[in-house]
Amino acid sequence: MLGLNNNLKHVWFGLMRLPEATFSTREGNVIKLSDLLDEAENRALKIIKSSNSDLDDKKQLELAKAIGIGAIKYMDLSQNPQSLVTFTWKKALSLDGNSAPYLQYAYARISSVYDKYMEKYNSKKLENYNINISELIERRLAIKLLKFPDAINSAIKNYRPNILCDYLYELSQLYSSYYQNLPFLKADEGIRESRIKICSLTAKILKQGLYLLGIKTPERI
Repeated sequence: MLGLNNNLKHVWFGLMRLPEATFSTREGNVIKLSDLLDEAENRALKIIKSSNSDLDDKKQLELAKAIGIGAIKYMDLSQNPQSLVTFTWKKALSLDGNSAPYLQYAYARISSVYDKYMEKYNSKKLENYNINISELIERRLAIKLLKFPDAINSAIKNYRPNILCDYLYELSQLYSSYYQNLPFLKADEGIRESRIKICSLTAKILKQGLYLLGIKTPERI
């Protein structure tokens, strides 16, 4: 009607609801976005204070904002857009499930391993070693890392950011298995550097993927 010739596509969405009822402005059953974000930050701050009391107040507030707002964004984007979405605080701020705090924690944990390597060993050494895949879990993780562009392209093509969310969650789970089953800093020279490089690549992709979703990745949680 406006005379525009843009290639537009209608992307429809399912309903957002609370456990007790569907959002309805007519019935007054709604949550204002400003209140939602404030509540997310406050809840994240309580979690941080109970586990990271050594951080100063400013750092705690910055971390709470990154985690709280990230949780809300991810809770929305990680759902199939056409699905009925039931919002719960427990799921949004979970450190164990498919949530932004879980992925942010995975990134921070990898950063910690990398920092420990840099403190203990000559950082210039890392450049002299190639990545060598010798274990099955390493191969699975490496293949997953290579599929990052496919996940982005699929999310764009299908207008479904949840495809990227699913990829990042699966990647973090693979890394967790990798971390738990293989030695890193105590491995022999060469193997140690290869595994640290794989860690670094995993962190890089997690950070880039969350950035595309508009979510920050704190170095420490």
